[in-house]
Amino acid sequence: MTQEPITTSEIEDSVPAGVDQPVVTYALLEYLHELLERNDVAGVRGLVHDMHEADQAEIFNQLEPEDNIKLARLLGDAFNHDVLPELESEVVEDILEGLGPERSAEVIAALETEDAVQIIEDLPRQEREDILGTVDSSTREELREGLSYPEESAGRMMRKKMVSIPEFWTVGDTIDFMRSHPDLPGDFYVVFVTDPKFRPTGEVHLARVMQNKRDVFIRDIMDSDIRALHTDTDQEQVAYIFRKYGLVEAPVVNDDGRLVGTITVDDAVEVLNEEQEEDIMRAAGLYGQDLHASIRSVAPRRFIWLFINLLTAIAASAIIKMFEETIQHLVLLAVLMPITASMGGNAGIQSATVAVRAIATRRLGPGSGWAMMGREMLMGAINGVAIATITGLGVYAIYGDGIIALIFAAAIIFTMTAAGLGGVFLPLLLTRLKVDPAISAGVFLTMLTDMVGFFSFLGLAALVL
Repeated sequence: MTQEPITTSEIEDSVPAGVDQPVVTYALLEYLHELLERNDVAGVRGLVHDMHEADQAEIFNQLEPEDNIKLARLLGDAFNHDVLPELESEVVEDILEGLGPERSAEVIAALETEDAVQIIEDLPRQEREDILGTVDSSTREELREGLSYPEESAGRMMRKKMVSIPEFWTVGDTIDFMRSHPDLPGDFYVVFVTDPKFRPTGEVHLARVMQNKRDVFIRDIMDSDIRALHTDTDQEQVAYIFRKYGLVEAPVVNDDGRLVGTITVDDAVEVLNEEQEEDIMRAAGLYGQDLHASIRSVAPRRFIWLFINLLTAIAASAIIKMFEETIQHLVLLAVLMPITASMGGNAGIQSATVAVRAIATRRLGPGSGWAMMGREMLMGAINGVAIATITGLGVYAIYGDGIIALIFAAAIIFTMTAAGLGGVFLPLLLTRLKVDPAISAGVFLTMLTDMVGFFSFLGLAALVL
């Protein structure tokens, strides 16, 4: 006898009425796994049918690949195409495998062009061509046009559907057009004004259209100061322009200046989130898809940065080797040495994090770099004095050696000051060399702080002792 599918309300933990809670719970995932084991089509469809696409995407993103393939196969015609844009690229491949070529082509064709392009651009070449060969000719042409633009560009992001009108129209003409036109975009905020060559000359927000009388000409209420984006503009630059000028929608033009699409604020926010996540992951030498990617593809990427870290550690150990005799005569140096490097590393990471973020948001450049380096050096020195006082007194209290305590305190001040300088200088230098500081600044900063910490501490000890 087939078990009746339960509802999400029966699975969720009890909470006070009116309080939001996660729809996707551990209990729900466990029950779904049981349904998949039994190949219970009715149970699976009944469980996810009424869920929001974001909740369905959360389920797919948490399941194992084989479960994703089976879930997509059981859903079949009931699969919601709006779930695809919410998924990781590796998960999308599993879903399309489960749906099969024909159903995959159907769900991709049902998406907005920009979403469909972002889905198929990450697929293997042969799988992409198979899908393009299955969709209708008009959809295929739109998708190929979207794929012709550079990766991570405004052309890949833009939506083809938009509202554009001539400037000699009135408010009444515009309203009548929007009410009668059958193919308007689902969500839009701006009406673009174009000349006879379809080049944008202005824009009118929907609120302004609705606030004016029908006989008012559009040219009298339009805003001529528009921020048009080129199809080749990098998506990070697109997000920066949206944030800087507080845009809700922006036109996209081609080489001839003709209006070819539009980008809305939700697309820009998505890019901002992706870039932030990418920076966080890259700071550790990782990638956003490492969670779902195969071990064979992830391991080599991680090995590269681990190997670079190994080389920097060897460079730092060479400093220790230079003072081998000094350490042999006073073992206490070996006990305290890691503390100096650790404090410098932590201070450097703080400065580097601020610097990398400031570079990414265009708040730090060559002109302001010197000022920020001075600021972070001073901050490192102030905190260095505070930490050195605490640790110096601690060393003296434990070991009763005032000379070692003073050497240790001086090394911490010097190291943390240098870390503040390096935390800003290295990201700026790497940016100038066209190397992403989010990826490599941490590796070289660790090497710098370790070498400075070891050299200052052991060097002072060798001179004094």
